[in-house]
Amino acid sequence: MTMDKTIGSAAEAVADIGDGASLAVGGFGLCGIPETLIRAVHASGAADLRVVSNNCGVDDRGLGTLLGAGRIARVTGSYVGENKEFARQYLAGELEVELVPQGTLAERLRAGGVGVPAFYTPAGVGTQIGDGGLPWRYGPDGSVAVASPPKEVRVFDGRDHVLETAIVCDFALVRAERGDRYGNLAFARSARNFNPVAGMAGRVTIAEVEHFVDALDPDEVHLPGVFVQRVLPLTPEQAADKPIERRTVAGRTS
Repeated sequence: MTMDKTIGSAAEAVADIGDGASLAVGGFGLCGIPETLIRAVHASGAADLRVVSNNCGVDDRGLGTLLGAGRIARVTGSYVGENKEFARQYLAGELEVELVPQGTLAERLRAGGVGVPAFYTPAGVGTQIGDGGLPWRYGPDGSVAVASPPKEVRVFDGRDHVLETAIVCDFALVRAERGDRYGNLAFARSARNFNPVAGMAGRVTIAEVEHFVDALDPDEVHLPGVFVQRVLPLTPEQAADKPIERRTVAGRTS
């Protein structure tokens, strides 16, 4: 039995992602997003996707590409950001959105990866996150068509905590700086954001890799190959495709 998880093309890597699939997608803004795999999903025509990601990229990059094409039915995330189409679809009732505190989202993904079904957290106590009523989907007239349900609350050490459930998706798409044929991955700097936990939460995890090596040193591994089923080595051009969402520079000092 071979342990080589290398895939020859992005199209082959995502070929079994069909309509209605759920996807955990790594990255934060445009940092560490699996752009090549997202484009391949777009080219495949898959629709009615249910996406779990910190945010949805921008209007023409990252998950914004799928969103703009009307391929995403539901988003579980933390941040709308500067994606105007995301905001428009949500407010128009075209898109269902579950907003989750950022740390809670990360832990829900991690919990899904390690087999913990649920956990308690103080984040969201006393808000619509815990009490329910957060708009998930609006109606055409601007009314709330679907709202979040209330969550179970328990007291630990005299403090209220809400129950949050783990997230497991059909597929996970991540981008790593280095990876080997066994699926072991390492992420560089800020790209080590939601990529590791998203990769843990997929029943089938697909990684695009900027620098493909025969075997990573065990001390370099951020996400073990046991969580990864497919590895796509990127071309130099694909690896260099790293857009910046908002470029800022320091002011001159006298």
